[in-house]
Amino acid sequence: MLGFMSYPVPFSYSANVDSDNDDSDIASVTSVPIFTPPPSVGASSHTSYDVSMRSGSPAPSVFSVTSSIRAQAVKHEFGRGINNYSEVYRLPADEEELDRLEKQHQMFKELMGNYPPPMFEVMANDVPGETKACLDLGCGSGGWILDTSRDFPLSQNVAVDLVPMQNLAMPPNCRSEVDDINLGLEHFYGDFNVVHAQLIASGIRDFHNLINQISRVLRPGGLIILIEWDFHSYDIDRQRITVGTHELKGPWWPRWLAFAQIAIRNSGGSVEAAENIGPWVTNHPAFEDAVYDDFWVPTCHWPVGDDFQMRLGATMRDDICAFLKSGRPLLLGSGVPEAIVDELEYNATMELKTACSPQYIRLQRIYARKRHS
Repeated sequence: MLGFMSYPVPFSYSANVDSDNDDSDIASVTSVPIFTPPPSVGASSHTSYDVSMRSGSPAPSVFSVTSSIRAQAVKHEFGRGINNYSEVYRLPADEEELDRLEKQHQMFKELMGNYPPPMFEVMANDVPGETKACLDLGCGSGGWILDTSRDFPLSQNVAVDLVPMQNLAMPPNCRSEVDDINLGLEHFYGDFNVVHAQLIASGIRDFHNLINQISRVLRPGGLIILIEWDFHSYDIDRQRITVGTHELKGPWWPRWLAFAQIAIRNSGGSVEAAENIGPWVTNHPAFEDAVYDDFWVPTCHWPVGDDFQMRLGATMRDDICAFLKSGRPLLLGSGVPEAIVDELEYNATMELKTACSPQYIRLQRIYARKRHS
């Protein structure tokens, strides 16, 4: 029988903690500080990336990129391969994580479709002398940019991430560049018709400024596509489930997220980006024809009777269970004791697998065109 476990907690909780208290009060109710990075793992809000190592020009082949750069692009922490360039983004960049991201990409295609409607007009070969180009920021497994390169074979496309892509079937019109987006996009200004960024906010120090830079990367009439989530879970009525880090009890997936939010903030990430991308793009003077969408995804195999939602929920459940493992370096590196990370992960996994607490994840997407003048 599946059940929940409880580890000995290495700090004591106050019996009188108000659930509405701010997480910053945690130091007053614990006997051991939490969210204090261990001495061997610094968690700062700056990047450790050496500007001289930025890939200003593409490597001649996938092999040369992976053989010459990958060894210095990845370090191992808490049993996972982590990028070696940015202290802001603390999720893994190893094979296990890339497999999760590829499955997630396929799920998102089923949920949202391959592209927003303006994509085909933007990518039409209707400008004499111009080769259409797409930029994927924080490409992950490369699923989106590889699809784009195959679907628009006359285009030239660039995938940017903190580690090189490792797809041996890289189309000839696609290249991988190793770079830290936080260092700026000036070298891309005016070069692209489409800029896509999906679920990268946890590694971005200033998301509002990133949007400003994307507006300059895009050519007139170009398309910005942003997809983010708010690091919250929602109940069956689509109301946000708000919990803190001052106690350990269910619901466990929202509880895990509460710890993750603080860890991301402490490392310099933008957990609030999702709720702001709508107004940031809509009100930006460089953009027009903005379209905002919410996508509500079940976190487990429910609601019963809706085959599509149940299938989607089962896929999201598997994605979250893998994400819980991916988040270990983030939480452990921010100073959360391992026993607490274990308890959160185990109980959240059981909560998802037993579907005892049906919830939603909210994905937020906005796309818009760059004005011609």
